[in-house]
Amino acid sequence: MAEVVGPWRRLRRTLARGLPRSLRGRFVLIMISGVLSAQLASYAIWTAQARASQLEQLDELSRNVAYSVASTVRFFRSLPRDYRHIVLDQLRDMGGTRFFVSINDHRIPVEEIGRGPEQALVVGNFRRVLGEELGISDARVEFSRPETLRLLNNQVLLHDLPPRWGQHSLLMEPLSPPILVVQMALEPGEWLYVATLLPVPELFAGRHWLAGDRLFAVLIVLFTVVGLSWLGIRGVTRPLARLARAARQLGDDLDAPPLPERGPRETRETTQAFNRMQRRIRAQVEERERLFSAISHDLKTPITRMRLRAEMLDDPHQRERFCASLDELDLLVKGALASVKGLDLHEEVVAVDVVALLESLAAELRLQGGEVHLDGEAAPLAAKPLALKRGLGNLLENAIFYGGRVEVSLADGPEALVITLRDHGPGIPEAQLERVFEPFVRLEPSRSRHTGGSGLGLGIARHIVRALGGEFELSNHPQGGLVVRLRLPRR
Repeated sequence: MAEVVGPWRRLRRTLARGLPRSLRGRFVLIMISGVLSAQLASYAIWTAQARASQLEQLDELSRNVAYSVASTVRFFRSLPRDYRHIVLDQLRDMGGTRFFVSINDHRIPVEEIGRGPEQALVVGNFRRVLGEELGISDARVEFSRPETLRLLNNQVLLHDLPPRWGQHSLLMEPLSPPILVVQMALEPGEWLYVATLLPVPELFAGRHWLAGDRLFAVLIVLFTVVGLSWLGIRGVTRPLARLARAARQLGDDLDAPPLPERGPRETRETTQAFNRMQRRIRAQVEERERLFSAISHDLKTPITRMRLRAEMLDDPHQRERFCASLDELDLLVKGALASVKGLDLHEEVVAVDVVALLESLAAELRLQGGEVHLDGEAAPLAAKPLALKRGLGNLLENAIFYGGRVEVSLADGPEALVITLRDHGPGIPEAQLERVFEPFVRLEPSRSRHTGGSGLGLGIARHIVRALGGEFELSNHPQGGLVVRLRLPRR
């Protein structure tokens, strides 16, 4: 069973990769496939019915002509041999009949045309009728084009004869139906030649599935159905596209106005659910901010009282240790509050000069003894300036803290701006690359506020970059140090 399911799943995946990405494109593809399938099926049925009707008409027509040819042959066989040419000359002088008849001293070769069931049907009817009516079983029944038909002993072409001799009975201009030629031996050295016209112009034309008129009808139906379907599908999928854009921008702006709730019932219900989700997320974020602010405010008062009491301790050693613990506690409270404020991205999106922003941050770090090298140019980027400054500042401060030196390179493009930061510190173990984003996680073993940091910088930076629609990657440089790669899209 697994051997059957495996290839089937692979086929489904291959077909899925070939489908359009958008719902609108898939709807149009389904409509085109449906219309083409219906058209091909209808034309297949129509062609089969037309084919059967044509064969039925050809069967009746060929049997009638076969009986007429048998009567003509019976008449000429009944004539004395010397009178046969006289009768033929009189018939030609009178303008001929529906048949061209000649008596030759050999069988005239015919450049035969026609294959398939039509030719077999006509030849079979003629041989059966001639056998039943005249007892002839060796008659040659062939088809020829008017342009290559030869008639007499000297094998003269049909178009070279006088019109009254045979052209009136064997030509149907401007059409060119095939000519049926029947030759049989009357006596040794004497062959009766009978040529007649089968008035079926497209007898051996074959099947043309994509004939001009059929192709035109298919295209008219296809364009009409696809055009009307496109208008309808566009109206249905437009609210979904608007909903998708709003979902992508939800992390950037929670204060965006709610989506209009209109369209089909399913679309309205989905939009209503999205608006409710946005209101709940906004309420939860606001509640979280109020909670952290209240906790931070409430903790500051007891920390201040404890600091005052610690200053009153007589033992200098105990006083210093107690104050250090209070400083660390105060740093944690301030870090938590800074984390909440850092994730608050309620700003307007404006054009930010990223190069100037990085230069200003680098100038501040140089004053503190850090070494920052900036390389590359970039056009202004649409972003939230304070959030972007906080994220880049955290990354630069982290790189300077661990490596003392950081190299920043910019690679600008029409789709996105890529910022790469490389420090010369110890790097991060591969197993810890994801853990460093957790709040208050510090890989540096020291717990001192002067050496350990708060463990929030990388998490805040990644959240800000992702909220701006970007990508955040961490990796270790082969020559040592940590590499941070930011990809910020141009919107």
